[in-house]
Amino acid sequence: MEAMMAVRLRDSGQVYFYNAVNINCKEGDYVIIEHDRGLDYGQIVCPKEAVADNPSKETPKRIVRIAGERDLRQIEENRNKAKEAFSSCQKKIGEHKLDMKLVQAEYSFDRTKIIFYFTASGRVDFRNLVKDLAKIFKARIELRQIGVRDEAKFFGGFGPCGRELCCARFLKDFEPVTIKMAKEEGLSLNPPKISGLCGRLMCCLNFEYETYKLLSKGLPREGERITTAQGKGKVISVNVFKHSVTVELEEGGHLEVSYKEKEKEHGK
Repeated sequence: MEAMMAVRLRDSGQVYFYNAVNINCKEGDYVIIEHDRGLDYGQIVCPKEAVADNPSKETPKRIVRIAGERDLRQIEENRNKAKEAFSSCQKKIGEHKLDMKLVQAEYSFDRTKIIFYFTASGRVDFRNLVKDLAKIFKARIELRQIGVRDEAKFFGGFGPCGRELCCARFLKDFEPVTIKMAKEEGLSLNPPKISGLCGRLMCCLNFEYETYKLLSKGLPREGERITTAQGKGKVISVNVFKHSVTVELEEGGHLEVSYKEKEKEHGK
């Protein structure tokens, strides 16, 4: 019987499912895994109970063992070697005059493969670069083009909220984020105020959107004309958390209308 575990591969953040039969691992553990014709490492990001099905139709590869002290030392050595590989690759990019920005380098656990991540404005012919790198490192070379959001995930940082970037902390996949979400949340549409460090719309707009829609249910929209106990007026602001609106009355003055009270009365 399969016991599937979600594992974040290496430090890149990609999540795959692996078979953990007869291995008692838990969330946060580093593990040695079978991956891409060799051994690699990753970290458990989801306990068994939370993984109902393996979404891939392919036969899942297995978790070989929980990483021991020797394994962890090798992982750290690989990270140091990856920094050296990064410098060498950057030098070769300059020699070949390629229009690409190197972002990160990673070794597989068994050091049979090196992955170089880069950003570029378009397609890049890096065939000669790969040949040079293969001669230098005597390993399989993979160059992987990524987007600016992936770059922010690699380097991490803190958002305008003061917390660690969502992409670096817990987001597994990047979902589309639209300006409509910012409008629904009543945020300023000034790009710098609703953009993350990557320059794209903040990821939090996406996973907060459904909550805002739920909290906004039953509330009038800004600009809508409504009738209050003190007369007619226009809604000039909406507070979804207090479930209330501020109304500019036709007769002058402002009034805060609580829809919590209205819901209680309706409930009775």
